[in-house]
Amino acid sequence: MTETEHVSASAAAPDTAPDTAPGTDRDTSGDIAARARAVAATAFMVPMLPCADVDEMADFWTSLGLTVTYRQRRPNPYVALELGGIVLHYYEMPEWDPEKSHSTCAVAVPDTEPVHDLFAAGLRERFGRLPVTGFPRITRPRRRANNAGLSGFSLIDPAGNWVRVTHVAPSGTAADADGDPGAAAGPAPAGTDVAPWSATPGGGPVARALDTAVVLADSQGDPAQARKILAGALRRATGTAAGTAAPTASGVPVAELAPALAYLVELCVRTGDPEAARSAHERLADLAAADLAPADRNVADVALTESREVLPVP
Repeated sequence: MTETEHVSASAAAPDTAPDTAPGTDRDTSGDIAARARAVAATAFMVPMLPCADVDEMADFWTSLGLTVTYRQRRPNPYVALELGGIVLHYYEMPEWDPEKSHSTCAVAVPDTEPVHDLFAAGLRERFGRLPVTGFPRITRPRRRANNAGLSGFSLIDPAGNWVRVTHVAPSGTAADADGDPGAAAGPAPAGTDVAPWSATPGGGPVARALDTAVVLADSQGDPAQARKILAGALRRATGTAAGTAAPTASGVPVAELAPALAYLVELCVRTGDPEAARSAHERLADLAAADLAPADRNVADVALTESREVLPVP
């Protein structure tokens, strides 16, 4: 069985009418577009991603909860994996270089958190930590200002392919990453060529910088520029790139400052600066140790936990 035969067998729609040869009366007189739409309504697309070793990809993804549904060793190594509606196919290119990869695919789900939790648990079991640098690596679910404020994260596989998991609000609704109304769901409206930017509602300069940094680093893969923007905003708002000796005195709400500091820790790690990461983490620990209101305490504790998980061991 070849790759093409396998994919065709998987995608075949049940009980469809037999194909009609081109040139027959049905082909020329029927509504071709309408029939094509009817068939397309039951179709699905399968990402076919390159890698150096399909066995490595099978081993990696099964450790994260997917199941191998097809494997071909000759003539062309190929593997297919699934988890519900998440379908990933890989073909082998022995000289493939993850550093040069530009391949990507998207996974649309109603809730990104459970998928991230599953993948993160597998990564921790496999590597003893949550990898945020190298191959593979993963980002956290964060609101994406360039995706109507909906939550998203990326898992970059061992071959350098970006598997982007995004929250899609239910049809006909508008919800942000926390399920609150007010953020329009979906990409740019038809007829426009610029995606709408959905900043954190009521957010100040630090929150706006965090919105921008997340898009730069997690969506576009530029953690250096993201770090520069976020560190600059923190410096202007608090006096230093990582905060102040008395964080609560800066005037920046804890709900904005704590996530920004936690993300700065991660960006410092991702850009190879563990000393700066530890400095930002210390400022966040100072914030968490302050006398905070219950809601702020929860935000600070969550941020501190996230920071600890990515902070390199001295």
